[in-house]
Amino acid sequence: MAEETGQEKSEEPTAKRLREAREKGDVPRSKELTTTVLLMAAAASAYIFGEQVARQMAAMMIFNFDLDKQTISDPSQMVAYLVQSLFESFLSLWGLFLLLVIAALVGPIALGGWNFSGQALQPKGSRINPLSGLKRMFSLNALAELFKGLAKFLVVGTVAVVVLLMDRPELTSLAKQNIELAMVHAVDILAWSFLLMSAAMILISVVDVPFQVYSYTKKLKMTLQEVKDEMKNTEGKPEVKGRIRQLQREMSQRRMMQDVPEADVVITNPTHYSVAVRYDQARGNAPYIVAKGVDFVALKIRELAQEHDVPILVSPALARALYHASEVGDEVPVGLYKSVAQVLAYVYQLRRYKDRLEDDEPAPPGDDEIEIPDSLRVDPE
Repeated sequence: MAEETGQEKSEEPTAKRLREAREKGDVPRSKELTTTVLLMAAAASAYIFGEQVARQMAAMMIFNFDLDKQTISDPSQMVAYLVQSLFESFLSLWGLFLLLVIAALVGPIALGGWNFSGQALQPKGSRINPLSGLKRMFSLNALAELFKGLAKFLVVGTVAVVVLLMDRPELTSLAKQNIELAMVHAVDILAWSFLLMSAAMILISVVDVPFQVYSYTKKLKMTLQEVKDEMKNTEGKPEVKGRIRQLQREMSQRRMMQDVPEADVVITNPTHYSVAVRYDQARGNAPYIVAKGVDFVALKIRELAQEHDVPILVSPALARALYHASEVGDEVPVGLYKSVAQVLAYVYQLRRYKDRLEDDEPAPPGDDEIEIPDSLRVDPE
């Protein structure tokens, strides 16, 4: 809309605009925030339950590797061992799974809130359109995603290198410990390292969340005309607004018709368009539009002009140009000054002839004699 009207989207989105966007499934989201929440939850789970998981896994490994020949040869015994091992694994990992499920639910709705939209599930051709895909690839958002990817690589990579250098003495000491203690110690090191590297994503999220909010608000910004139109459309019932608009048109038309007798000339095509023009030096330096109309209204303008002896000039091209380029009360467009001046010159000569100030009746300018710029010329419908 802004591109069509040439207006700048300078107004903040209204509540109705935001509500309609949510109904379409369009809410601010941050993938980086979701990723950060999931990673932090996984790291916290590893830190909280890591030692317990390591011990239970060690016990399960001993349980499964300490089998006698008779048990290995009995399929029913092996199935029982498998079922018990799976049950023990679930018991050791349920806390980690629970935190990850909660994080998977909380992360996406942390920005934008919970929102379900059936419209977002509807198939759209633009999603599989190659041209739309290319536009998205080379858009501002794609450039921002590229910079975020590089930033994640640099930040997380730097933290990972620093953490590995800090943990190098402890990692080398694992070889001198017994297996059970080494497993618990290794899990502790991995949990802390994972937590620190995940925390590095907080820096990316701190930048990405405001950027996503800014992008979302900018996308939904409105022009001043859109705000005015929305206010008009949301105030009152449709049938009441329609009746009000009808009454306003009728009042405007009556006022317009009352001004036709004051016009200097009515320019017509003559079947569809009629435009009444007046020049009043006290009002301004340019002629202005007194009335205009098409079909039935154009006919009424011509009838009023005939009743009040207002000159009528047949010039289809000029009538169409004036009708489409100006509104009632507006001055004649600059590009049509010369064209209207030719018509008014004829009208003034005609007045002098009727007042017996001139002997010869002036000839009206032909349609081909009136110059109309190509930019204002309107082709016949």
